[in-house]
Amino acid sequence: MTERDALLDVRDLRVSFPGRGWRAPRVEVLDGVSLRIRPGETLGLVGESGSGKSTIGRAVLGLVPVAGGTITFDGERVDGASRRRRRALSRDVQVVFQDPYTSLNPSLLIGDTLAEPLLAQGVPAREARGTVADLLDRVALPRDAVHRLPREFSGGQRQRVAIARALAISPRLIVCDEPVSALDLTTQRTVMDLLLDIQERTGVAYLFVSHDLSVVRVMSHRVAVIRHGTIVETGDADTVTREPEHPYTRRLLLSAPVADPDRQRERRTEYERRFHADAS
Repeated sequence: MTERDALLDVRDLRVSFPGRGWRAPRVEVLDGVSLRIRPGETLGLVGESGSGKSTIGRAVLGLVPVAGGTITFDGERVDGASRRRRRALSRDVQVVFQDPYTSLNPSLLIGDTLAEPLLAQGVPAREARGTVADLLDRVALPRDAVHRLPREFSGGQRQRVAIARALAISPRLIVCDEPVSALDLTTQRTVMDLLLDIQERTGVAYLFVSHDLSVVRVMSHRVAVIRHGTIVETGDADTVTREPEHPYTRRLLLSAPVADPDRQRERRTEYERRFHADAS
């Protein structure tokens, strides 16, 4: 992929946080991460807890300071952008967080939650109401949801509301930070199907952050595997999630749950045999 092809271009990204304790050295969370996403593409970013995967998404959103490297969106550098520029950039870059229970204001009606980003962009109230009704249709929620509070919905329904809010101003990129990990397996699949359908209809790109290779396989065109703040493997989603080259990616694959315990044991035996054969 060339620079001109990329909607999002992250190069040699470095992020560090203060260490614990007085005079403690800074802790480097990301160590020279580079990745690119084309328009309409999903890049799955996968790694264990603490690997730095969510920090990449937060850096793209401007929620953590960047210590080094560059973040370019549609040809414009956005790392270090001013607060005013970030507000304008929110029209093109949105986010869906992990926990549908805390990502919505519990005191706001769903209609007000969905209208808020539209009104902030200067959309007239009457037009915003029509857009909100269309958003609810897109995510398969009843139109009377506008008069209800988040607590009246299940976790999966709340995540649909969060997705509708992200879609409200027609972004070009959505950072999906573990958007299904807090949901049961059946609801996970429903939300994943919804995201795939939305992408097919709108052409939105996703940075899809997850710890689960089996979820990333379904959602992604390409996959980047991160460990200790460094990308260790990247490539076509089917190849990386079925025939991984790096030992760390293989361990992630083995840790992904399989409904059939016999199949899980067979898969583990097969990959352990292949890993030892490759190592020798």
